[in-house]
Amino acid sequence: MRGVTAALERIPYGLVALVARLSIAGVFWRSGQTKVDGFALSETAVDLFRDEYRLPLVDPTVTAYAAAIAEHLFPVLLVLGLATRLSALALLIMTLVIEILVYPDAWPTHGTWAACLLILMTRGAGAVSLDHVLARRFGG
Repeated sequence: MRGVTAALERIPYGLVALVARLSIAGVFWRSGQTKVDGFALSETAVDLFRDEYRLPLVDPTVTAYAAAIAEHLFPVLLVLGLATRLSALALLIMTLVIEILVYPDAWPTHGTWAACLLILMTRGAGAVSLDHVLARRFGG
């Protein structure tokens, strides 16, 4: 068993982070794509926020735009490994809002998303990322 454990511990974090970044980015990108029609917000997106999600204290149109932008911007940043910790934090907040206010019974799915995002928030983007390149170039 020690041999298996030792072998698993040699898996580079950069690979783990890359898989986490690409996987969770795909989830949010695909969700964002359902909210747009070309480069415009789809009519169904606003309906979704008004009729199904019904977030309190926020206009459904504003929320639909914010979600569509966030679900496109932060996944792109994650794929690039740029501003990874900030992007992961933003998507974790979105995940918590979805879990608490919209789909509270979906905690197994949201827990999986949160695990990926927490890994990225706490450990960073890994070696295969623009964050890593920039840190090496400019220090930090």
